[in-house]
Amino acid sequence: MTARRKPLTVESLWALARLGTPTLSPDGSLACAPVTRYDLGSNEGSTELWLYPTRPARGARPRRLTAGDKDSGPAWSPDGRLVAFTAKRKDDEAPQVYVIATDGGEARRVTRLATGCASIRWFADGRRLAFVSWVWADLANDAAQAKRLKERKDAKVKVHATERAEYRYWDHWLTEGREPHVFVCDVATGRCRDALARTGLSLPPWEPSANEFDIAPDGREIAITADLADEPGMLHRTDVVTVDLATGSKRVLTASTGRSDGAPRYSPDARVIAYTSHDTERSHVDQGHLELVARRGGPARAIGTAFDRAVGNLQWAPDGRSLLFTAEDRGRTGVWRLSAGATRPVLVVPGGTVGGFAQSRDGATIAFDRAGSQHPPALFACAADGSDERALETTNDAQLARHALGETREITVKGWRREPVQVWLVYPPGFDPKRKWPLMHAIHGGPHAAHGDGWHFRWNAHVFAGRGYVVAMVNYHGSSGFGQAFLETIVARYGEKEFADIEATTDHLLRGGAIDRTRLVAAGGSYGGFMAAYMNGHTDRYASYVCHAGCYDWVSMMATDGYMWFHRELGAWHWDDEARVLRQSPHHHVGRAKTPTLVVHGEQDFRVPATQALQYYHTLKAKGVEARLVYFPDENHWILKPQNSVRWYREFLDWIARRAPGGGRSARHARGRTARVRR
Repeated sequence: MTARRKPLTVESLWALARLGTPTLSPDGSLACAPVTRYDLGSNEGSTELWLYPTRPARGARPRRLTAGDKDSGPAWSPDGRLVAFTAKRKDDEAPQVYVIATDGGEARRVTRLATGCASIRWFADGRRLAFVSWVWADLANDAAQAKRLKERKDAKVKVHATERAEYRYWDHWLTEGREPHVFVCDVATGRCRDALARTGLSLPPWEPSANEFDIAPDGREIAITADLADEPGMLHRTDVVTVDLATGSKRVLTASTGRSDGAPRYSPDARVIAYTSHDTERSHVDQGHLELVARRGGPARAIGTAFDRAVGNLQWAPDGRSLLFTAEDRGRTGVWRLSAGATRPVLVVPGGTVGGFAQSRDGATIAFDRAGSQHPPALFACAADGSDERALETTNDAQLARHALGETREITVKGWRREPVQVWLVYPPGFDPKRKWPLMHAIHGGPHAAHGDGWHFRWNAHVFAGRGYVVAMVNYHGSSGFGQAFLETIVARYGEKEFADIEATTDHLLRGGAIDRTRLVAAGGSYGGFMAAYMNGHTDRYASYVCHAGCYDWVSMMATDGYMWFHRELGAWHWDDEARVLRQSPHHHVGRAKTPTLVVHGEQDFRVPATQALQYYHTLKAKGVEARLVYFPDENHWILKPQNSVRWYREFLDWIARRAPGGGRSARHARGRTARVRR
């Protein structure tokens, strides 16, 4: 008799390998992807590169390509002989570019830049590559960069001084004066030069990556996303700018659009550039659309205008007749193809959640990573039209087979004013609808994000469900993937519609008969934490809340790195319309809060400063409301270290179990409880 499989635990979650987006060999026969594994004992992870045959049925097997500690960002050379990647090895002070032959051997270090390297792209000639490095633009060479880095490291006084409006981002400071530039490197000699030196240009400093630049097929110029203001800003308009690599001359291609333009991609014939365009003047949450502009300049032309969804991971098909991209649609992210002249794309690779993809040189093969509600990211390949899909690996299959995962269902609930909202439900293994089960709302952040048919390592629904909870994940008003109008519905009225959507979901599930009304809990992170705090001032029907990195007071949230969003998200600055801002702030409603709350935060969180947690916790204690504070001094907005994550899950699950123990109960043991809803 087969032993009963156990539910997924946080320890088994960390035992799973994490596969990244693949890059594909030019002939389409091999995919290369980073694989990260964590060790709870050492509290560290290591990342290696693996090769996966795209026709595994023919007898070829996956094999490890590198055995480094932090090998990432693989990029296949145009001739298929080399894979370039970034790594920090041996005496490297910063990550460098390495190349390794795909038929084996040792990796060779290409660069020795003091400022390090990231986000590699190959030139079509295979002799050069480009990458991103953070530099001081006023210094002439790498020796000067190295000297200043050493001076900063050895300085006895550690201070951040700035006059910039936006000087922090997520968990790091931007006060050193360094900016992200695109470098060009000769692979044979390792000789590097700064392609943006003396141009006055840089990539936006927020999340610079290979998505923000491209190389012309003839290798003579690059196109970048650039913020042309005197100093960068998160809500600034950006432009697509080309830079001649021989002369350094630049051309602003999108100066006349009036929109925020970026993520440029040269067409295979080098005649036009595709890019994403966002009308941030009309709406700061504009999801954008695709446009084309001639490489030599001229009017921009919008394409795919009938597609009311955001576009990412933009790539041209090798024949130049279509564009491929990922797009989120109603909780699923797939790969889509927009053909020339079409106003709407067609779905090529359905979600789950596709993280990224790559194409072979002839476009006949697509490799991609995809997660689903029942499995973490895994690697697949298919034909250009999406047919002949096949799995490339079974890395996590044995580990997952040891555990029982509950069923995932997708339902639609009539939310605010009976408008439909999508809800994902994850049930405990062995769920019996004749028994009574506790309900846990897992409220997503953003707020302009969404729960999808995917796999979450930090907030894993199966770990929660494995403790005997029905987990509800509501894509409330304002969530992404449902069109521009739905995205904007909560602007200037935070809390109201989202609360109604969550409450409607609770009511819907209670009517189904399997939920115990005495064991309702709600938890969320970031904006989800905001909702947990907001709900505490509006209803006492829930037995407990968890507020992770939650926005509590919109006035003191002016300390966030993203404060310039507030007057647009909330509809006003607090000094211009205090009443409007207070209506949307949980601290304004906390006088009516009664429900025990676990408050969790990381000290290095600059997006929701940690004082938000301290304010909320102190207020609950002052009111005599039971509360517990869990504070991680070495974490940011997310709990990322393995042992910290284990502690986070244990604190979370122990807290909600105090008043809403997990597991099914017979109906006769479920006691009634009257709750008051304060609107």
